[in-house]
Amino acid sequence: MSQQKPKQPSSFDTPSGSRWRLQPRHRNRVAAFFGELVGTAMFVLIGCMGCVHTPLFTNSFFQSGLTFGLALLIAVQCYGSVSGAHLNPAITLAATLYGVLHWGMAIAYFVAQVAGAFIGFGLLVAVLPFNAIKGVDNPAGVCVTLLSSDISVLQGVFIEFLLTCCLVMVACSVWDPRNTTLKDSVPIRFGLTVACLILTGGQLTGASMNPTRSLGPAVWNDSWQHHWIYWVGPLVAGAVTSLIYRFAFKDDEVIELRNSNAKIRVIEEVALP
Repeated sequence: MSQQKPKQPSSFDTPSGSRWRLQPRHRNRVAAFFGELVGTAMFVLIGCMGCVHTPLFTNSFFQSGLTFGLALLIAVQCYGSVSGAHLNPAITLAATLYGVLHWGMAIAYFVAQVAGAFIGFGLLVAVLPFNAIKGVDNPAGVCVTLLSSDISVLQGVFIEFLLTCCLVMVACSVWDPRNTTLKDSVPIRFGLTVACLILTGGQLTGASMNPTRSLGPAVWNDSWQHHWIYWVGPLVAGAVTSLIYRFAFKDDEVIELRNSNAKIRVIEEVALP
């Protein structure tokens, strides 16, 4: 009689022998995907709701800029430990080139961010009256990123590029090994950074710095004027800034030094009587 080959463990098997349960690393990847999806939806919903301006719902540019920063603070606080809370293809591209995210997950993040922006703005359309979404005060649609009439297309691309460079530089500094013990204030840092950048350039280009943040409102309002600017500027900035930081400022030796110090301390403690 032929002997049966031993059963190969499946990715759905756990040490207890139960079936159809993902291994921890697979669960983490699924959680990261949905963290990006829900986080982006939350960011777009809250941020764009803060941009609504009608005769009945009064608003100001300062209020809108601050709302987007605080919306990002909430999303990063909720999902930073799940997926890193990129919520932005430019940040995801930067993380991949910087070396903290592999390309497979980067593609998954991108899909989640696009879907999340679509869902987030869809919820806004569902809960607000039509005249709050598109009316006399906002003919292109609420939260749609547009160039100021005095800003040329080329200027718009460079403004989005420069603003996103600042945002990505903050992200790279957070990923820097020298800041591994300084993570508690990350949501506040990103929230205030985005608020500052929007207050700085919002009246010029809308200060998107995020392709999917512009995509959601554009799809629901069918408003595509100069939409490519909000992809080219941020994505190029994400690639350029992450590579500059990686090769000019990042210091991998810090981790090696800390590990060496930790080993020395352990040896000293063991050697004590």
